[in-house]
Amino acid sequence: MAKGRKLKIFSFFAGCGILDLGFEKAGYDIEFVNEFFKPFQDAYIYSRKMMKIRPPKYGYANTDVNSYINENKHQLEQFIEDAKKDGSLIGFIGGPPCPDFSIAGKQRGRDGDNGKLSLSYISLLTTMKPDFFLFENVKGLWKTARHREFYEELKGTLKGAGYYLTERITNSLEFGVPQDRDRILLFGVSEELLKQEFKGDNQTLLQFPWESKMKYSLEDIRSEHWPDMTPFEEGSASECPDGIEKELTVQYWFEKNDVENHPDANRFFKPKAGLKKMLEIPEGDTNKKSYKRIHRWRYSPTVAYGNNEVHLHPYKARRLSVAEAMSLQSLPKEFSLPPEMTLTDCFKTIGNGVPFLMAKGAAATLKDYMNKAVLSEEAGK
Repeated sequence: MAKGRKLKIFSFFAGCGILDLGFEKAGYDIEFVNEFFKPFQDAYIYSRKMMKIRPPKYGYANTDVNSYINENKHQLEQFIEDAKKDGSLIGFIGGPPCPDFSIAGKQRGRDGDNGKLSLSYISLLTTMKPDFFLFENVKGLWKTARHREFYEELKGTLKGAGYYLTERITNSLEFGVPQDRDRILLFGVSEELLKQEFKGDNQTLLQFPWESKMKYSLEDIRSEHWPDMTPFEEGSASECPDGIEKELTVQYWFEKNDVENHPDANRFFKPKAGLKKMLEIPEGDTNKKSYKRIHRWRYSPTVAYGNNEVHLHPYKARRLSVAEAMSLQSLPKEFSLPPEMTLTDCFKTIGNGVPFLMAKGAAATLKDYMNKAVLSEEAGK
C-alpha cells in the first residue's frame, strides 16, 4: 500500500463505540458513525468527548441502516467519494445485533428482527462497495447448522460482489482480555485492490496473519491450573496463585482500571430481594445460567447481561458495577458512560461491544495485511 495512505472507517451498529475505539487506537480514522438506538449513540458521543477524541468528519447518524440502501443512499455515496479524494481506502465495520443467532438467545435466526439486520449489512456492503470491511457476530452463526447455512449464503453474496474473504472464530482471551468470549470475525477486501499472490481459490485471502497480534494461546490458557470455587466471604483478601496469567484475571483489571474510583464505580443494580441468595453463592461459581459469581483470580465468563443473566462481584455482596463490567471488556479506564444513561442501557451497550483489546488487535492485524497485500494507489489506477 502506498506509504501514508489512510484507512478511513465508516461504522455501523456502532453501539457505544468499543469496536471503533479499537480501530482508532490501531491507527484508523473514524469518519462516519451510524447507530439506530439513540441512548447508545449518546454514549458514543459522550465517551469520545470525555476522552478528547475528535468527532467523525461526516457526523453521527441515528437511523435505520436500511436507509443507506434506499433514501439516504446518495448522501452516503457523497461521503465516501469525498473521503477518497486524498487517496484513502474506505472500510466499513459492523456487528449487526445478534441475539437471533446466539446459543443463549431465542434462535429465530435469519427471520428474527435482528437476524434480518445481518442481511441488511451485507446488502449495504454490496451496494456501497467499500474497499474492505469487517463483519463480526456470535459463534452461533457459525456453529449452529441452520444459521451456518444462512452465513454461507451471506458469504456467497459478498464473493459475488468481488470480495476476497478470511474468517476465524476468535476468543478475546487470545488478545489479553479477561473474558471468555468467542466471536466470528470476517474480513473482506475488494479483489480490485489485491496483489495476485494474496488471492486464493474460492476467493480466499491468502497469508492473513490471524495470530500475529495475539498474546496468548487459547490451548495454553485452558491448560493452566486456575483456582476453583471458594466460599464467599465479603471483603476477603487473597493473593494471586502461582502458575496462572495474572493479566487475564478479574482482579488485575479491577486494579488496572481503578474501578473503585471510576466515575461509574457506584452504578450497579441494587436487589429488591435476593440478597440472601447472593451471599450463598461461592466465589467462582459460574456454572448456572444466572447469578454467576466470578472469581477474582480467573477470567470472567462472557460479559453479557441479557436474558436475566446476573454476574456477582467476587468478594462484595452485590452485582458488578458499570465500571467493573467495562474493565472486563478491557476498556481504558478513561472510558465512561453518561451519568443520565439508565443502568439497563449501560450494561446492554457494554455487553454488546467487541472487547476493546480484541478489536484493537484485530484492527492492527488487518492494517498490517493491507500494507502488504493491497496494490499501491498508482498501481491500482
